[in-house]
Amino acid sequence: MNIQAIFTFIALVAGASLAGTVYWQHLQNRRQLRILNSHRIAAHSAIQKRRMEVLEVRNRAKLLEDSVTGGATAVEKVHKAITDTTFGLIDMFSNDEDFRRSAQKAKESHDQTSQKIYRSVRTTNRALHILADTLIIGKSEKQSASKRPRSGGKPGQ
Repeated sequence: MNIQAIFTFIALVAGASLAGTVYWQHLQNRRQLRILNSHRIAAHSAIQKRRMEVLEVRNRAKLLEDSVTGGATAVEKVHKAITDTTFGLIDMFSNDEDFRRSAQKAKESHDQTSQKIYRSVRTTNRALHILADTLIIGKSEKQSASKRPRSGGKPGQ
């Protein structure tokens, strides 16, 4: 064997070992990149989950407010229908003119009072919703924004 063949063989072995080392390092880098990407996805999922929880709380609060407002309006309409029917029958079947006028005044007073009561129910409901939004939902949003996703350790561990 001549010296040129020996150097060629040594160069081939060195090149092969260098290629193997580079390939091994490439595999390690890919593994660490996959771990890092999975941590990024998990952190993003946690953030999305907190956002969705806050959104769900906000939607439930709005649904509750709308239910109370709609319920108050429905009860007010039924109440008004009963009142209109009652006073309409008094007006229709009463023979005494003074009694009719007295009943009409009572109806007007009753209608004004009941409108004020139902308006105050809706206003109070709205104020409670704003208060809850400020205290509970706002606090929940602040906590959600201030939380940092916890890492599961360093990549590769």
